[in-house]
Amino acid sequence: MTQPVYPLELELKYLALDPAPLRALAAVSSLGPARLGPVSVADELDRYLDTPDLRLATARWACRVRTRGGRTKLSLKGPAAHRPQDALHRRPEVEGPAGPGLDPGTWPPSPARDLLASLADGPPSQLSLVERFSLGQRRTERAVFAGHRQVGLLSLDEVTVLRDGAARGTLFMVELELRADEAPDLRLVADLDAGLAAVVGLQRDPHTKLEHALLILGERGGTG
Repeated sequence: MTQPVYPLELELKYLALDPAPLRALAAVSSLGPARLGPVSVADELDRYLDTPDLRLATARWACRVRTRGGRTKLSLKGPAAHRPQDALHRRPEVEGPAGPGLDPGTWPPSPARDLLASLADGPPSQLSLVERFSLGQRRTERAVFAGHRQVGLLSLDEVTVLRDGAARGTLFMVELELRADEAPDLRLVADLDAGLAAVVGLQRDPHTKLEHALLILGERGGTG
């Protein structure tokens, strides 16, 4: 049987021990050969959901429901793939609208909701989901331009890991997400990666936010 082909998320990922590297990147005008756009700041709440028996984690997929500016979006993220010849992290990502509750049957139909139902082995109206944890994020964003063309989005994230409304830990993370509608320019990617690697206090990060959060919470499982 032919395996479905999903859109890919393409990212450079970095981790910091404190917010100083994030503030430095918010203040500069360029990153390697790329120009950085104006700073935009937004607050987000990401809820990571699964079935009570963790069917999504078992399938190596993650379900994230993000609320930002009054809008809620569902993202299904699959197993990450990292190629030794470049610094990009690649993973399948399928997105669609969601709602504030935990009942997918009340969310608008979308390919993401269909995939969630397939992974959880049940129709949306009968799925039972639980919140594993949530992430409260203060996200500073800057568009990344090569010439006059936007090639990506730089996100400088101060993240609070939450469980049952209580803060359990803090993360400082940098993500540069490239456009997924065209093949990446690997020379440009290498230059952008070198620019991030040169920022004092940043280190390349092989892990996802979900993996970092589970480590803080003393748990295992999941990829997104």
